Amino acid sequence: MDSNPTAGLKGRALACRRGGRTVFQALDLRATPGDLLVLRGANGAGKSSLLRVLAGLLAPAAGTLDWDGEAIGEDPAAHRARLAFIAHTDALKPTLTLAEHLHFHAALRGASGTNVAAALDAFGLAALADTPARFLSQGQRRRAALARLLAAPAPLWLLDEPTNGLDAPSVDALARAVARHRAAGGVVVAATHLEFAGASARTLTLGAA
Repeated sequence: MDSNPTAGLKGRALACRRGGRTVFQALDLRATPGDLLVLRGANGAGKSSLLRVLAGLLAPAAGTLDWDGEAIGEDPAAHRARLAFIAHTDALKPTLTLAEHLHFHAALRGASGTNVAAALDAFGLAALADTPARFLSQGQRRRAALARLLAAPAPLWLLDEPTNGLDAPSVDALARAVARHRAAGGVVVAATHLEFAGASARTLTLGAA
């Protein structure tokens, strides 16, 4: 764990309200460089809502959220630039090929696109690089979404049920990607029901008494 007490992501006394309901409150969390923080909890406990708060897409009802000691609200654009958020939906345009998707995503993130081929290969998609997204299976679409993590690197990965639709080899590919990201000092926060990332992960259970 990083010895810098301000390094990485830190939330204090976070609360979230949606639809007039308090989803969670008085929630503290910390994820330092190299950490994997796994979010657990029953459906409706607030895992997806917490990820949206961490991504800056949903303002917390209370509490503070910092990156390296600086409030993310002070510079939302900088926070968006430092994170990659893989949500439930794969968000693939049906007419674009996989390679076109990843090149577009890389350009949108200010990346050169030189990592696209390696990203496709890491998730077993190299042979499908020129295939339009409308012809992909659910698992292939999920792998294509995850390949964005490698096509345009970012220090903070936020993953919402990333293993949905994946077979065992694809879960292993994700685990390898997460391990490499952590070894390079990256931070991962993931809501998942599967054990895909090894025993060194820390767990935050939402909705616990």
